[in-house]
Amino acid sequence: MLESLSSYMAERRGVVEDALESFLPESGGRYSRLTDAMRYSVFSGGKRLRPILAIAAFEIVGGEGDAVLAPACATELIHTYSLIHDDLPAMDDDDLRRGRPTCHKEFDDALAILAGDALLTLAFGIVTQEDVLPPERAAAIVRELAGANGHGGMLGGQAADIAMEGELPDIGAIEYIHGHKTGAPVAAAVRVGAMAAGAKSIDMERLTAYGERIGMAFQIADDLLDERGTAEEMGKAVGKDRDHGKMTYPGVVGAESAVIRAQELVDDAIQSLDAYGERVWALAEIARFIVDRRN
Repeated sequence: MLESLSSYMAERRGVVEDALESFLPESGGRYSRLTDAMRYSVFSGGKRLRPILAIAAFEIVGGEGDAVLAPACATELIHTYSLIHDDLPAMDDDDLRRGRPTCHKEFDDALAILAGDALLTLAFGIVTQEDVLPPERAAAIVRELAGANGHGGMLGGQAADIAMEGELPDIGAIEYIHGHKTGAPVAAAVRVGAMAAGAKSIDMERLTAYGERIGMAFQIADDLLDERGTAEEMGKAVGKDRDHGKMTYPGVVGAESAVIRAQELVDDAIQSLDAYGERVWALAEIARFIVDRRN
């Protein structure tokens, strides 16, 4: 099944790369540095996990055609914007991302901020383009993405993460941070894929349960990789969460308990999709990949 998953992800990743190329502005022109910074960060070798999740959710509820591509790519543009801003000196102050200089190192702080802002606004723009989705469906997807990534989602989780630096371990706090910073955007990627297909409410309930659980599992796996991974595997410095006094899942409950919790979340996520029978295989294998990955 791992070979099948590899083929599945490679094929969808190719589709996503082509779609991102069509949505992003071309390089060149008098004011091309902003475009260059946007493209540098988007085309930096990411796994495209969020758009692939959107496509898989679209497929599992019977979606056909290209209606999912704009919402799927929007999740990647928002994710990339968040990484650009996370890497800035005022935030995590990282020099490397995916084995390359971070956006602010390759360009400068100001341009990195603008590139992130430009990707965020572009994400909403591509979802609402004419003839991509019915207007009411596009509006619902924009609301979903805004809610999951704004003050009540990713940004709220990031703010809590910063505020809790140096605090004593607290399971409630870490679950709040993980659920908002990573869980909400990952769940939204799954949900917008289903929404693009016009999924029924029961499908949305099942896929939301799946998305929330794998989002939490993803962040726990990230915490573990920061503890156990190498800079070569990760393409960036490791151990920085510990050095900065950040609250992490293994730091709160221990590494072994964190591994067990991540696996429990994956098992629950897959179980929430039992009603789909054999159609569940892609989402199930992606969930397993999330906790088994090395970067």
